[in-house]
Amino acid sequence: MTQTITSGAAPAAPVRRRRVRGDGVDLAVYEQGDPSRPTVLLMHGYPDTHAVWDEVAALLADRYHVVRYDVRGAGASSRPFGRKRYTFDYLMSDMRAVLDATAPERKVHLVGHDWGSIQSWEAACTMPERFASFTSISGPCLDHVAHWTRRNIARPTPANLKRAAGQGVRSWYIYFFQTPVLPELMWRAGLSRPFSRALELGEGVAPRDGHPARTMARDGASGVGLYRANMVQRLRRPRDRRTDVPTQVIVPTKDLFVSPHLVGGLSARVPNLSLRPIAAGHWVPRSHPGVIARWITEHITGVQGGPLTAAESRALTRARVRRDRRSLDGSLVVVTGAGSGIGRATALAFAEQGAEVVAADLDLATAQRTAELAGLVGPAGHPYRVDVSDAAAMEDFAKSVLHDHGVPDVVVNNAGIGMAGSFLDHTVDDWDAVLGVNLWGVVHGSRLFAAQMVERGQGGHIVNTSSAAAFTPSRTLPAYATSKAAVLMLSECLRAELKGKGIGVSAICPGIVNTNITRTSRFVGRGSREQARSRERAARAYALRGFGPEGVAKQIVKAVRDDRAVVPVTPEARLGHLVSRLSPGAMRLLARFDAG
Repeated sequence: MTQTITSGAAPAAPVRRRRVRGDGVDLAVYEQGDPSRPTVLLMHGYPDTHAVWDEVAALLADRYHVVRYDVRGAGASSRPFGRKRYTFDYLMSDMRAVLDATAPERKVHLVGHDWGSIQSWEAACTMPERFASFTSISGPCLDHVAHWTRRNIARPTPANLKRAAGQGVRSWYIYFFQTPVLPELMWRAGLSRPFSRALELGEGVAPRDGHPARTMARDGASGVGLYRANMVQRLRRPRDRRTDVPTQVIVPTKDLFVSPHLVGGLSARVPNLSLRPIAAGHWVPRSHPGVIARWITEHITGVQGGPLTAAESRALTRARVRRDRRSLDGSLVVVTGAGSGIGRATALAFAEQGAEVVAADLDLATAQRTAELAGLVGPAGHPYRVDVSDAAAMEDFAKSVLHDHGVPDVVVNNAGIGMAGSFLDHTVDDWDAVLGVNLWGVVHGSRLFAAQMVERGQGGHIVNTSSAAAFTPSRTLPAYATSKAAVLMLSECLRAELKGKGIGVSAICPGIVNTNITRTSRFVGRGSREQARSRERAARAYALRGFGPEGVAKQIVKAVRDDRAVVPVTPEARLGHLVSRLSPGAMRLLARFDAG
């Protein structure tokens, strides 16, 4: 008998419900979408039901035949008696029955969350012929976990022991579920209420019709059998589980129950593996359904060889685990002020690591040259002309990048100008010029691209080029030092705000670096001849220092990789940063000397 019902999430394709006979149980099966299209099987975890997937299923149903079912002991499915009725053998028999009923004689795309992912790993490893692809979320293969734990303990470095102990703490509930009777009593006594409240507070997931399920107390009590029937046995005697099914593992980095480190060594057992980290908690199908649905679709499309946009193709390339993979393969990096100096060196450094570079500069010819050079060492670069101080121009630039290439993974707000001279010689126009490029350019770039990153929900990184002048006051650099100090503080504020969204922010503070800025800086209050002489003296001094922009670029790439907050570059910058914190009075004394 088939029944049409309404999903608890946003209106979408009608949900058709029917009963399928599993191995000694009746399973409640829910279908959406056209059955002639590729089938996606969504497996729920504990203590959930099929309804945890409502939002994701609604987004997939226009494109796929979406199938869900309440596993034995959950929701509207039967509740068998006895621990042995929850072993993997029974779970696999149930899954085969559902596959035979909903997608006979064809491969399906398998997606699992939590315990649904754990049993999906079992299925992908024991009956791979039934699956075209597999997406795992917050539920590792138990055999892989056992091997991972033994490997870390066998090599007892502090890092390995910390990882193993950390996962042990996260798994506290597994030990608790091994105790007789007590877990069931607690579920039936009202544990579901504080559980629902913790879900809302800890994950930001508001309860809605269907989730948490009204049957949670019974589901929680029955589902304890999953842990008792499978956990100890597999962790004690792990098998060598492998699969050739194209597998995508979505890794919520804020998961309170599953450590991101569990993916370590997984590629040895899953040769066709992709990893996608996301700054989210355990119930990511509820908190980020749009991202999850999009990644499932991209993974399936890639496996099927379907058409992909440039952004989708780049995302799949970045996620793919390969032995020859460069650290930034598949990334999109935007660099402003990329026509020369630190900007060009940074663009090339990212290109060498496999990133696709958008090189932006006020001088289009120099941006084109940088893009050409980037294409020689990495993917093809893309030149743009933009005035970073112009808010409207930056709006158009950000929209163009989004439309042509997608959301950038890294943005380097590097464009800047130099200016020196007495404060009293600086005009209002001088201040407008310096703050317009050095500060407002960073504000525009950070604001526009951070909004894109947040909307995408996959994290990212913003790098703002500040200067050692930000913390070393000088009587000859009032406007320049002020602009760079503002960039440093802005970066610290942004880092605090965006950290929870998975977006890192770094402030790079170079010291004396030999770039063309010395020949383009203005020395206010001086005639043309004196200004030319000042530029020449500064250029000679910076050249004599002998620190090139490539050194800064290397530190920028490292700051992104390590998510560093403030990076003084060159020994004098590090010394100035240290002294400014230990003895501000000394820095004020040094500021009185005129260096130029």
